[in-house]
Amino acid sequence: MSIGMTGIRHVKIPVTDLPRSVSWYAKLMGLVPLREFVELGALRGVALRSPEGKFAIALRERQFCTGQPSLAGFDPIALGMSSREALAEFAARCDELGIEHSPIQDRGPDEAVVDVPDPDGMVLRFFWERETEETQRFLGLSFDAEGPPAFYDTPRLPVPDSR
Repeated sequence: MSIGMTGIRHVKIPVTDLPRSVSWYAKLMGLVPLREFVELGALRGVALRSPEGKFAIALRERQFCTGQPSLAGFDPIALGMSSREALAEFAARCDELGIEHSPIQDRGPDEAVVDVPDPDGMVLRFFWERETEETQRFLGLSFDAEGPPAFYDTPRLPVPDSR
């Protein structure tokens, strides 16, 4: 059942240095200002959007977040890329800008990723996947201490039917 949702409006990321992070995110992804959030006279958050208006990333000073979350080493965001070629161009852009990133990680013929740590060490995953009927089906991955993951096709966690 559709509830009328059209997508994710924005993702909010806790940062330790708001001006540094605003500059880094804007430079890396070509983002432009969308909103600023001032509390008691001090700038505490900024939302940036893509020039096309297709997505937004909000940044919030971590010291003013509940619990002061740190996402260092974690990849809470996977941003879709239009093609494998666009992913390669993005990696080259990172090189031109002097921004650290992983090599392109091919995961078979229809999937590849590039990981980019932000100034606080949180990982942004830039993800390309050729969309097929197969990629739209459920797929479970089971990781052990060594080796590639094992795959399974029946969810282990029941999810209520929302239809």
